[in-house]
Amino acid sequence: MSANVAGLLCYVATWVTGIVFVVLEKKSKFVKFHAWQSIMTFGILSVVQIVISILGSIALATFSLGLWGFVHVLNVILWVVIVGLWIALMLLAYSGKMWKLPWIGNWAEKQAGKVS
Repeated sequence: MSANVAGLLCYVATWVTGIVFVVLEKKSKFVKFHAWQSIMTFGILSVVQIVISILGSIALATFSLGLWGFVHVLNVILWVVIVGLWIALMLLAYSGKMWKLPWIGNWAEKQAGKVS
């Protein structure tokens, strides 16, 4: 499998496929970079999504519909960001670019450079 296809696949099932490629990939720094970036990016976004969902559930359970509406809007915005980022990262990896997200990209690059 070519590195750009493997890089794209690192993002397909978000952090799950990132973990798969961190475990399986032994040679390509490019693939390992995208795997680590996928794990960190979508791992963090998954935690944020869970926290927002819990807040929404609490707001709904306490009949705080105003807060629930606000949390729901945040949830929708987060989903748009997640889907947009997911598509962009897959396309960039497929095009062969090692595009680094702020903060996370530098960390992913360091992890990819470590000997496995």
